[in-house]
Amino acid sequence: MNSVTKAMLALLLLLASCRGGVKKSGEGHDFPQIIEQDTLRVLTLNTSTSYFIFRDQPMGYHYDLIREFCREHELVPEIIVAGNTAGMLDMLQRGEGDMIAYNMPVTNALRDSVLYCGLQQISHQVLVQRALRGDTLVTDVTGLIGKKVTVTEGSRYHDRIVNLNNELGGGILVDITYEDTIVTEDLIRMVSRGEIDYTIADDNLAKLNQTYFRNLDVDMQVSFDQRSSWVVRRDMPLLADSLNSWFENKTDEPVFLRIIKRYFEETKGYLESDRPSYSDILGPGVISPFDPFFKQQGRRLGIDWRLLASLSYQESTFQTEGQSWAGAIGLMGLMPATAASLGVTGDHLYDPEMNIRAGAEYLKQLLNIFGTIEDDAERLKISLAAYNGGIGHVSDARALAEKYEADKNVWEGNVEKFIQLKRLEQYYTDPVCRNGYFRGDETINYVRKVISRWELYKEKVKE
Repeated sequence: MNSVTKAMLALLLLLASCRGGVKKSGEGHDFPQIIEQDTLRVLTLNTSTSYFIFRDQPMGYHYDLIREFCREHELVPEIIVAGNTAGMLDMLQRGEGDMIAYNMPVTNALRDSVLYCGLQQISHQVLVQRALRGDTLVTDVTGLIGKKVTVTEGSRYHDRIVNLNNELGGGILVDITYEDTIVTEDLIRMVSRGEIDYTIADDNLAKLNQTYFRNLDVDMQVSFDQRSSWVVRRDMPLLADSLNSWFENKTDEPVFLRIIKRYFEETKGYLESDRPSYSDILGPGVISPFDPFFKQQGRRLGIDWRLLASLSYQESTFQTEGQSWAGAIGLMGLMPATAASLGVTGDHLYDPEMNIRAGAEYLKQLLNIFGTIEDDAERLKISLAAYNGGIGHVSDARALAEKYEADKNVWEGNVEKFIQLKRLEQYYTDPVCRNGYFRGDETINYVRKVISRWELYKEKVKE
């Protein structure tokens, strides 16, 4: 424990005495005890905006914020995933966690049992609509009269559109989907693809998905503002004070702004028209400026160099200095932790030769991990899925495939199907799964595009 942390602990103990005396050991648990134990137990939900695993690394807006708080106080965040908000509150009151890092609605009913603190936001529901050239945007709720708005049955968005329709005296065509395999993010994707016209979502969820689908407009508010906050128990005021103090001092600092940008501003999807085609630019038989490195590693590891080139193109479009929203770096899109396990760290990640070497070795590792899959083509597809989404989610999907009597050694229609189903609670909470929620569409597209581009390269470029 360094001098800053010791000073903070002394101050907290002093504050506690001003509040009526420090509780004896066993009588209470607040921030001084948390600092002594070096661990902050954090309750949250497994969602695309709070906490999830991607490329075998923990991520999420709420997770990143609490990790920064813990880093400043030299604490280890212990993430405890609950099933729902009611379950989180019960676990908090039973002492199974120190705090909830999630958008808990601010209500009078809860004020007697919790302290609202830390991240405090004002949110609302918005209309999700396409914004392509020539589209006429709805800019006022009255513009929804005569329009079809699709929502999931029994959701708060369903309740809101019905209430809004009543407020307007009718006229909105409320389209309800009753399928339990469709969630709000599926409807947002369907709006982007033109399969439905409109849906409703919370603004933070809509903004996150807008970073994947650039043809969406999510600016029109359709509900009143709702306050939300992190919470702690009422008998942990020092933790509440510390969280409040941290946010008051951090909201304008680069670390906080960087986290907001990562999840709600930085583009995650792309248009194929954005991607250059190097196979036609550099001359016959040349895919990229880095072909000698792909060939070298391909020969060394027994992997077709054109496959390595296709994977690199999908990861970075051959941009050596690039870094994805998730933190994947360089030509082969390596996560720093993965690269470090292969002996590549720091600025070396941006060195084309070293990045390609590490990326090729990682793909070879994955092919070996899934070595029990006898069919080479299937083993490659499943390994590529793990390269993109992480070994954990692919292992979960294979376990689900086996449980539901599909073929865990076949990608299309089998493992692929369960990768996609891991966005649904009934699947990612299945006892055979260990890695929770997963947004699988991007991984499915990744496998398809790497394989199809590899086939194209094989046609155009000699080995």
